[in-house]
Amino acid sequence: MTRPATRLYLITPPKIDLDSFAPLLNATLAAGDVASLQLRLKPASDDEIIVATQTLMPIDHAHDVAFILNDRADLAKQLDCDGVHLGQDDMDYGQARALLGDDKIIGITCHNSRHMAMLAGESGADYVAFGAFYETQTKAAKTTAPANILTWWQEMMQPPCVAIGGITPKNAEPLIMAGADFIAASSGVWQHPGGPEAGVVTFNKLFASLFNRLEDTLPSEE
Repeated sequence: MTRPATRLYLITPPKIDLDSFAPLLNATLAAGDVASLQLRLKPASDDEIIVATQTLMPIDHAHDVAFILNDRADLAKQLDCDGVHLGQDDMDYGQARALLGDDKIIGITCHNSRHMAMLAGESGADYVAFGAFYETQTKAAKTTAPANILTWWQEMMQPPCVAIGGITPKNAEPLIMAGADFIAASSGVWQHPGGPEAGVVTFNKLFASLFNRLEDTLPSEE
């Protein structure tokens, strides 16, 4: 394979009750491979974000899952998160990198823009996120992205790409095949008919199945 198998990038629901969500997260992360969890609480006060991070990040780390904070590079620095995900209207990449240092993950939302993605990749972003690919229940998407933007990125640049926006196990296959290194999912896991644990299991079975199929079509190396 020319790239590793796709992995799951989990995003929290927009509103959570920590008392019930913390044990749910623990069970969900125990169900299968998850690369990272993005804490995305809008709107929420700084205190709410701080308490949520202090509660959920240790659960992530117990399962070897990276903890990414949405938007707030300042709080990511204060709380020693593994990284931050920045939108186009947030702190710019250079400022965030200067604040967080070289060992933290910085991902950039690039919507459906090849230009934004190239700028992010050339600046040093650890990943770029494209979307939305489908209608999403968690936010009003500003743009719609075509699957072939993932293929273009794989051919052009080295940093991994994340596909985001309304993705479920039922509609993820074209994005995986097009080149998504990570599938970002929120309702596709948390509102899975079989429950969040089943959502993680189903996504991982899909990833494995598709990459086994791709490997079977490649010529063997002598």
